Amino acid sequence: MALGFLDRSHSIASPHWSRWLIPPAALSVHLAIGQVYAWSVFKPPLEESLGLSGTQSALPFQLGIVMLGLSAAFGGTLVERRGPRWAMFVAMSCFSAGFLISALGVAVAQYWLVVVGYGVVGGVGLGIGYISPVSTLIKWFPDRPGMATGIAIMGFGGGALIASPWSSQMLESFGSTTGGIATTFLVHGLVYAVFMSMGVLLVRVPPEGWRPAGWRPERGNGDTKGMVTTANVSANNAIRTPQFWLLWLILCLNVTAGIGILEKAAPMITEFFAQTSTPVGVGAAAGFVGLLSLTNMLGRFVWSSTSDLVGRRNIYRLYLGVGAALYLTIALTTNSSTAVFVLCTTVIISFYGGGFATIPAYLKDLFGTYQVGAIHGRLLTAWSTAGVLGPLIVNAIADSQEAAGRQGPDLYLASLYIMMGLLIVGFIANELVRPVHPRFHEPADETDEADKTDKTDKTDKTDKEAR
Repeated sequence: MALGFLDRSHSIASPHWSRWLIPPAALSVHLAIGQVYAWSVFKPPLEESLGLSGTQSALPFQLGIVMLGLSAAFGGTLVERRGPRWAMFVAMSCFSAGFLISALGVAVAQYWLVVVGYGVVGGVGLGIGYISPVSTLIKWFPDRPGMATGIAIMGFGGGALIASPWSSQMLESFGSTTGGIATTFLVHGLVYAVFMSMGVLLVRVPPEGWRPAGWRPERGNGDTKGMVTTANVSANNAIRTPQFWLLWLILCLNVTAGIGILEKAAPMITEFFAQTSTPVGVGAAAGFVGLLSLTNMLGRFVWSSTSDLVGRRNIYRLYLGVGAALYLTIALTTNSSTAVFVLCTTVIISFYGGGFATIPAYLKDLFGTYQVGAIHGRLLTAWSTAGVLGPLIVNAIADSQEAAGRQGPDLYLASLYIMMGLLIVGFIANELVRPVHPRFHEPADETDEADKTDKTDKTDKTDKEAR
């Protein structure tokens, strides 16, 4: 069967396959699905051409994020079993099909098809695509898991930097009518299918027993007190451990604190400095949003790579502890300095991005490589929760303060202190993380690098060349 090409057994790398081809494979998927952060480009033309409200035009994006979390959580074990090539193919098919269904929906003026296409079908592509390369990258780069996952997840943060101007240009060329929007969606679906197929073709899993030359598991990294395990824990056992729920809480609180600023960035900086001698204009606010997107992307690579040197618990001490101090700095300085505000918020958002990129390596340290992709998928429900909590806290408090007649920084001071408190709670949770108890470990003969069904396809186990 042609689809046999997607089987895990047919994606085992040859002895001389370069592991440095795996990050580009992952990037081809993450740069594509990162388009979701550029959905706002389509909101005004959809509202005008189909007569939608702002709430209605946001529905495909919101549903897509919900489906991302659900598909990652419930599909993680299947992704581990079927392998990264199958997962990337499913992600490509769903994400591209979402655009094609949306194109049909706009063309026939049936908005529910856009909601189902982009939100449901495309959302499944988002979730499966997000987790598809994680465990494979960690298995190819056990010596630098933070760097490897940082490269891929950086792509998700940077996808909008490509998609936003590209989509805007297409809408300008094709027009903002239903025909122009439908054509734009159609082009998106076809181009992303081609782009993501590069990942499907390039991705490989390492041969059973492969490891980089000179690397030994016992060398670990900057963590201490046995935080890096050589054992393995299944996804079902992982969710029974306190370590999983501590990491769930840490990720949720770190994302809540960051996404609150990210979602409100433009109005926040405008209102913060509206009453000063140097107000921030619309153009400058847009530039600020772009700067936050850039630091979000770079933070995913820089901080997660740094975690390979200093250890995962130490880097989360930075995210959570320094992040809380930065929120306090903004609250105390209020609108006295634009430079201080911009510096603090950009660093906070870099920590926000870094938290996403570092968490797979933290999971690998604690639970091993056996089903780390499935564990990561289940942990991403913390993201779904934070995606609701962060904007809700900031918007609800700002609305209540505005109703009380307050303005400027007073709209956000309470939110800043709440975010600081959340990060402090996260810092304490991080300090409570300990190695997983051996009773949760899998027997060694059940956690081979290759799937049991693939053992007839074993390749040379002695190849340890670092490529």
